[in-house]
Amino acid sequence: MPNHIVLSLCLVVLMLAVPVGAGWSATVEVYYGPDDAPLDRLTTLYRHATRYLYVAVYGLTSPRAVEAMVAAKKRGVDVRLITDLQRTEDVKQRTALHTLHLAGIPILVNEHDGLMHLKQVVIDDEVNTTGSMNHTTSGNRYNDERLDVITDHAITVKAREKFLAMWNDHTRYRAWETH
Repeated sequence: MPNHIVLSLCLVVLMLAVPVGAGWSATVEVYYGPDDAPLDRLTTLYRHATRYLYVAVYGLTSPRAVEAMVAAKKRGVDVRLITDLQRTEDVKQRTALHTLHLAGIPILVNEHDGLMHLKQVVIDDEVNTTGSMNHTTSGNRYNDERLDVITDHAITVKAREKFLAMWNDHTRYRAWETH
C-alpha cells in the first residue's frame, strides 16, 4: 500500500478513537497580570453569580474581592471559601476572613498547612477559573499572573465536585476559627 493511503487510514482511525463532545466546546478566556487586571474580571464574575460561588485560594486580601463575595452572599448566593491555614497569619488575610465570617460566609482552612496551591473559583455550574493569581491587589496590579476563565458546563461541574469533595474532607480541612 502506498504511504499516503496508510497515513490516511491512520488519520481516520485516530479521528474515530478520539472522543468528541463534552469538553471540546469550552470557551477559555486568558488574562495576564498586571496588564489585563485579572482580579477585575474575577470580581465581575462574582457579581454575576446567582446560585453559588465556591472559592479555593491561598491568598485573599483584596477588599474588592471581599466586597463582591459579601454582596453575593447578601443576594442569597451560597458563598464558601477554602484557604490556607498558614496564610491566615497574615494581617490582611485575617481582616478579609473576619469580614467574610461576619457576613455569614463559611470558611475552611487546610490541616496540611502550607500546601494550598489551588486557585479556583466555581460559579453556578457554568463558569470556573484557574491560574496562578491569588485574590490580592498585588496579584491584580503588580505580579506576573495568569487567570483562565473557563465557560463550560461539564468542566465546571467537575470543578464543583472537586471543591465539594475538599469541603467535605474533614481530615484535610476544618472550620476557620476567629481569634
